[in-house]
Amino acid sequence: MIELKDVDFSYKGTDEAGLHSITLTVNDGETVLLCGESGCGKTTLTRLINGLIPHYYKGELSGSVTVNGRNIAETELYELAGTVGTVFQNPRSQFFSIDTDGEIVFGPENIGMSPAEIMKRKEQVAQDMELTPLLGRSLFELSGGEKQKIACASVSALLPEIMILDEPSSNLDWKAISELKNIISLWKSQGRTVIISEHRLWYLAGLVDRILFMRNGVIEHEWNSREFAGLDTDELKRLGLRPTKLEERYIREFGDGIFGSSTEQMRSYQSKDGDIRIRDMFFSYEKRRKKELAADPDKCTLSIPELDIPRGSVTALTGENGAGKSTFLRCLCGLKKSCTVKLDIGESVYSGRKLLKICYMVMQDVDHQLFTDSVTAEVCLSMKDEDTAKCNGILESLGLLGFKDKHPMALSGGQKQRVAIASALAADAELLLFDEPTSGLDYAHMTSVAKLLKQLSDQGRTVIVSTHDPELIALCCDYVLCLERGRVKYFGEV
Repeated sequence: MIELKDVDFSYKGTDEAGLHSITLTVNDGETVLLCGESGCGKTTLTRLINGLIPHYYKGELSGSVTVNGRNIAETELYELAGTVGTVFQNPRSQFFSIDTDGEIVFGPENIGMSPAEIMKRKEQVAQDMELTPLLGRSLFELSGGEKQKIACASVSALLPEIMILDEPSSNLDWKAISELKNIISLWKSQGRTVIISEHRLWYLAGLVDRILFMRNGVIEHEWNSREFAGLDTDELKRLGLRPTKLEERYIREFGDGIFGSSTEQMRSYQSKDGDIRIRDMFFSYEKRRKKELAADPDKCTLSIPELDIPRGSVTALTGENGAGKSTFLRCLCGLKKSCTVKLDIGESVYSGRKLLKICYMVMQDVDHQLFTDSVTAEVCLSMKDEDTAKCNGILESLGLLGFKDKHPMALSGGQKQRVAIASALAADAELLLFDEPTSGLDYAHMTSVAKLLKQLSDQGRTVIVSTHDPELIALCCDYVLCLERGRVKYFGEV
């Protein structure tokens, strides 16, 4: 049983994203969903339960937190390893090994289990989660969904009674989300307590027993599964939540053509004068000379001889995890030096380092591109000429003006994502690339991002956005580019 009594918490050095007067009981075997807008306190609440607060994240804590009778404040983190397991939003942040087998057995090895028991745990987890095809592989070769499965397996191998998942579906395609749902169902059937912090709600229907809505560090509403399913779309929007059923409609409308295998019902794009032409895009993760890539494109990781993108449009880049979406974006903006790609824009041809001058990319893991000590400085860094008024306007449009003096790394995951988007908006690039910009965002902020992407295209900018959110596609995208194994499967109108 998990019990929180009159808990207040504020992070050291900031009064943001804290918790206020939290009293909560989670019974053994219960599956609980935490929902609410970005920065409402969901992640902070999970950190109290797994012991990261107060042992790792410091701050002012009052009240009591007990997990299976243990006072969290008086229990060392290593003592909780077999009781509470956590799968973070970015699975790479919790990897300790370089291969899948080593990662799965890391926990049991670290607490000193016998070799026989370790192998038994690995085999059982691999069987339960259908991981056999992933065994014996490098973690660096896995797609986002595959990494998430390994993260779940490594935590599950310790057989913790409580499983905590922080935005587990944020970077997953529909197939991987279905597999994640099966994993949660397995844990539920085993009688484990599962706590899920999440913005995507549709896939959890029928899984969760109780839903807690948080706002400004307070549990504002509580529903059982039947009551929550009865909330209409307008009520969900008022609360800033993504739909519980609407995404299923989008899957039916977009799923076969964009995320699935059939494109017969979709309208292919016909090239016209003025398009941005992408040509000779050949890339391989194996070390090969550029001449070899072009001479043998079938052996390339990414092989796109020619593709025309309408200028001043928003194109959704889709495909399953591992299809080559992030690689495509990195090649296009010049981050992959061995890629042969060339861009024809008007009479100009860009390749190599010149691509960096006309392209700006917001990465999926935004922690890799936050460099300064304030949000304002971060946005101004991408400007050719610093303009504070322009910076403040961008921050206000993204709901970040109140955080302008905060350190970017002190913000929540969704807030950091919006800071990176603000930097992209401040850059005067011809081609703006976004890799999963709405992962980890609530409905209200996803809508704001969609509006801004549309505004950019109205200003004549060309936007390519990698996404697994069909809602985003419906809100702002003009075209869809679907990749499959590094090849163009389909490009056409939404």
